[in-house]
Amino acid sequence: MTELVEIEDRKAVRIIAINRPEVRNAINTGVLLGLRNAIKQAARDEKVRAIVITGRGGAFSGGADVKEWSDKKKGIDPHPDHDWVEEAIQLVQEIARLPKPTIAMIDGAAVGGGLDIALACDFRIASTKAKFICAYTRVGYPPDCGGSWLLPRLIGLEAAKLFVYTGDLWDAAKAKSVGMVTEIVSPEELDAATMTLAEKLASGPTVATGLAKQLLDAAYRRTFAEQLAEEERAGKVCAKTADHAEGLAAANEKRAPQFAGH
Repeated sequence: MTELVEIEDRKAVRIIAINRPEVRNAINTGVLLGLRNAIKQAARDEKVRAIVITGRGGAFSGGADVKEWSDKKKGIDPHPDHDWVEEAIQLVQEIARLPKPTIAMIDGAAVGGGLDIALACDFRIASTKAKFICAYTRVGYPPDCGGSWLLPRLIGLEAAKLFVYTGDLWDAAKAKSVGMVTEIVSPEELDAATMTLAEKLASGPTVATGLAKQLLDAAYRRTFAEQLAEEERAGKVCAKTADHAEGLAAANEKRAPQFAGH
């Protein structure tokens, strides 16, 4: 049986790929459960220091598997103990909270819930073939997998409203122009460009990067004084790490640091 979610390790980078190319990597409950399990494994594995999420076969994800939803209405449900929306909500939260850097590698369509998964990542590297559609309003539904929170923070409130209200398709260039995409490359360069960034992130001080991620993501919800207190707390944690000691030693010795991730 074909795995719905594939895992591949390249040194300290873990690649997590949705593997349903025959349906543009549409997300059914099995995919959600597979992704959640893969994310939890990556979070626990000390050897993993950066995560890439992608889709096989020329698409990131075409969004929710509407066939599965139709089947459920007919009483056909391979996962009766799991609710699609609840699983999707948990997944995007787990991706966003990962204490390790994440990159969405996007080739082809990133639609609806698939787009929300990409938005939950720290960075998005897209090929020139990438296409972005919020899609929810196209079926008379509001965003339900975190997009309404993530989009305004990435591209601003007005651009987010335009994208969501209209349901328009944005190509990679448009997405890059408003800040949704970090970098655009050709399809042939996509893997190499993503891995260049992933390997750079994976070679960094993993604990410090994770704490910096927490600080930056929470900054808009705190006062300046609260943020300063959290920075002090995070600094005390990092001060005890081997990577901080290595960073100081490298600075004194005027060489590049060799961080071990702890």
